Amino acid sequence: MRHATILFASIGLFCLNGAAFATDTPEQHPYRYYVTGNPADVQRPTRGLFVLQGGGDDVDHNYAHMGEMGGGGDFVVLRASHAGEYNDYIYKLCKCDSVETLIVDTRAAASDPFVIDKVRKAEALWISGGDQGDYINWWKDTPLQDAINFVVAKPAPIGGTSAGMAVAGEFVYSAIGPDSLTSPEGLGDPFHSNLTLARDFLKLPGLQGIITDQHLHERDRIGRTVTLLARLVKDGWSKHPRAIAADRETAVHIDPATGTAEVFATSKHKTPYVYFMSVTEPPQRCERGKPLTMRNVDVYRITPGGRFDLPAWKGQGGIAYTLSAEDGKLTSSRGEIY
Repeated sequence: MRHATILFASIGLFCLNGAAFATDTPEQHPYRYYVTGNPADVQRPTRGLFVLQGGGDDVDHNYAHMGEMGGGGDFVVLRASHAGEYNDYIYKLCKCDSVETLIVDTRAAASDPFVIDKVRKAEALWISGGDQGDYINWWKDTPLQDAINFVVAKPAPIGGTSAGMAVAGEFVYSAIGPDSLTSPEGLGDPFHSNLTLARDFLKLPGLQGIITDQHLHERDRIGRTVTLLARLVKDGWSKHPRAIAADRETAVHIDPATGTAEVFATSKHKTPYVYFMSVTEPPQRCERGKPLTMRNVDVYRITPGGRFDLPAWKGQGGIAYTLSAEDGKLTSSRGEIY
């Protein structure tokens, strides 16, 4: 996740290659826009690719691969905070005509014709980190949601990190605010106030029935992921939900044409794991105010060099084990839960 270093553009300003230019009044333009490279639209042939990163420092290969699959066209970054600090970094890697960042932090901005036009014309699209609850609150059921799914259907490469990965599945952990659900909270009460769910934001082929989770090992979230799966069953959203969960600085690249997933990571990260998880039986107890009991959640963990076949839900080059929650305590068939 790139953090702001220069915050000179505000609502009603355009930033072109490091310089800000006034347009109209803030009332007319409820977004912020930054561009590096050619601001004019180009049209290039594209191919589909999904890139899901578990947060942390960016994996350079994400943007090189997306730029290639996007034909070197216009690369658009969507976010709800910060500024255009992603632009120069991605531009050096993607070999694109331009990199454009749109700050969309209201439902008005998510309905603005300029925003919608820029997104629909993107040859590659990246959703930054932040708060996925904000994305659901501000972007869901707006023209922006339709525009993002239009890019997916071209097909063209789309990806996201942290919160951007969180909104990629059919199901989304959507709580808003700094107090994100922890594993002990979820396992102790699967109806905890910090556990809220949304669905049907993005329509990524092959990710139906899937929820994602991020920063897994770093923030000890695998128990949370198990709880999310239990709630999906309990709420009647899916009988056999699945999860894709990733560690920080670790990205999974999915070819939507084949459903093949590969893992890439920064060289310095010591736990570059992606976890593919599947419910095998309904929770034995998933009730408000009571510890969770759900047994035998299948896990397949892969690292860079491993592969996973989503349609077959089968991996190679990794390790398989099961997780069980018993009265709120998580145990593993291999001894270690990660």
